[in-house]
Amino acid sequence: MADNLSDTLKKLKITAVDRTDDSLEGCLDCLLQALTQNNMETSEKIQGSGILQVFASLLIPQSSCTAKVANVIAEIAKNEFMRIPCVDAGLISPLVQLLNSKDQEVLLQTGRALGNICYDSHEGRSAVDQAGGAQIVVDHLRSLCSKTDPASEKLLTVFCGMLMNYSNEKNDSLQAQLINMGVIPTLVKLLGIHCQNAALTEMCLVAFGNLAELESSKEQFASTNIAEELVKLFKKQIEHDKREMVFEVLAPLAENDAIKLQLVESGLVECLLEIVQQKVDSDKEEDIAELKTASDLMVLLLLGDESMQKLFEGGKGNVFQRVLSWIPSNNHQLQLAGALAIANFARNDGNCIHMVDNGIVEKLMDLLDRHVEDGNVTVQHAALSALRNLAIPVVNKAKMLSAGVTEAVLKFLKSEMPPVQFKLLGTLRMLIDAQAEAAEQLGKNVKLVERLVEWCEAKDHAGVMGESNRLLSALIRHSKSKDVIKTIVQSGGIKHLVTMATSEHVIMQNEALVALALIAALELGTAEKDLESAQLVQILHRLLADERSAPEIKYNSMVLICALMGSESLHKEVQDLAFLDVVSKLRSHENKSVAQQASLTEQRLAVES
Repeated sequence: MADNLSDTLKKLKITAVDRTDDSLEGCLDCLLQALTQNNMETSEKIQGSGILQVFASLLIPQSSCTAKVANVIAEIAKNEFMRIPCVDAGLISPLVQLLNSKDQEVLLQTGRALGNICYDSHEGRSAVDQAGGAQIVVDHLRSLCSKTDPASEKLLTVFCGMLMNYSNEKNDSLQAQLINMGVIPTLVKLLGIHCQNAALTEMCLVAFGNLAELESSKEQFASTNIAEELVKLFKKQIEHDKREMVFEVLAPLAENDAIKLQLVESGLVECLLEIVQQKVDSDKEEDIAELKTASDLMVLLLLGDESMQKLFEGGKGNVFQRVLSWIPSNNHQLQLAGALAIANFARNDGNCIHMVDNGIVEKLMDLLDRHVEDGNVTVQHAALSALRNLAIPVVNKAKMLSAGVTEAVLKFLKSEMPPVQFKLLGTLRMLIDAQAEAAEQLGKNVKLVERLVEWCEAKDHAGVMGESNRLLSALIRHSKSKDVIKTIVQSGGIKHLVTMATSEHVIMQNEALVALALIAALELGTAEKDLESAQLVQILHRLLADERSAPEIKYNSMVLICALMGSESLHKEVQDLAFLDVVSKLRSHENKSVAQQASLTEQRLAVES
């Protein structure tokens, strides 16, 4: 066989020059047979013989052997080590030219050859790109799309496969190029017409998966009936692997709000709920994976405002009720998806009010209770997210406080997990907003305040640090309580509020200044030393002198300066820093409130000096 192959290769070199089609055909048949028997070994021999360059001259439209030459190239390009040599031998350009052939077999073998050269090969894809191969293939797909005869379907499968390999590129430029060529509507149409053809369907799905990651593809997908086609296809799949393929396309597409709504309207949610019901009690690995994929996708669909509202149906919807039943389940994945779904439903006041009135808070508190000791962090995080969102409408706060939400949330104060800490803080801050009694009760809780002060130093976790500062400030602002201020002073919280006044976020600066003004008005003697060592007066001077400070920051800084005058040591610091100069300039400020407060502050400073 080896001798035979060597002879064939020698003969092929000579024949290629003479262009005698009969003997050429015999040599090619011999090569194809050898490739069938041992593809790798034969390919190595072909590469070593230098015959690849000869193939370039044989790829001519007029020859009766052209399809066989393309077939040989398709076979050798199944080997990874042969793809770059095929590019280097200059085979891409003549192969791309053959895509203009009218001969079905030539098109079939050329498509195979180019598809295999593109497989997992950046060099192969680049060469096809430079030779303009993609556009010709897209045009073929467009013209063949509606034909359902076996020969056309075969060609469609090969061309679709080629595009699948071509678009599987790490950088986005080739995918963007295909999207600009308008390949998406063609592939969607193809999926609808040829949904009975498993091979073609799979090629389409992989190509969709490659393209769907790109943001620019989503608008094109949204203008087709992709949602309907994918849901139809999904319903037909019985095997796990096939459903997995559809899922892989659905997930990136469902990130787009318009497609979310289309998927909901096409009945995807009912399919997902059915999968959850079928797989919930299974301990088979693939069933557990599918349950996770289905419930995750369900949560993703609820991230769109329209799709979420459609599924909520005023809290009476079947989907909402089913998701509600996931929360008390014993399956962690369903508990997580249920809590996340509630957090997503709780994105407008109407939904939040309805859910709180219908007992959702108790269900979430029960869920949290099951995860206090060595609990599942993702479930804790999700349940706290839901409670935080539910606490936003004013009318819900008192109801949630009397239901015992603060007590349930405080059980997680010892958590060392930043995502849980972050949501815990956010939930408490929402609950005490304008709730003086609750703010006072929490503000006198030494354990809580000490933990907040500790988290105010969590430099590795900016979110936790920011939320801790905001909650400290909120406890003072909403309680206006001397006891709360004393607790915060004793726990070392003052310096953090002063630092917060220099935050890059205006809202946080403002919250800090208002809290500090209350401290100065209610408990200046207690806080005096801490305010001094935190250099509050110097910071206020900087804020007033800085032209970039927002009007409300300037206003509240001046209010605070006036409040600090009651302390002898702080008063002296104010005098030493020549505040009068800075304040008098602000009398002509464009903001009326700032200008008025500047006049009042100037008078106060003048009197006290």
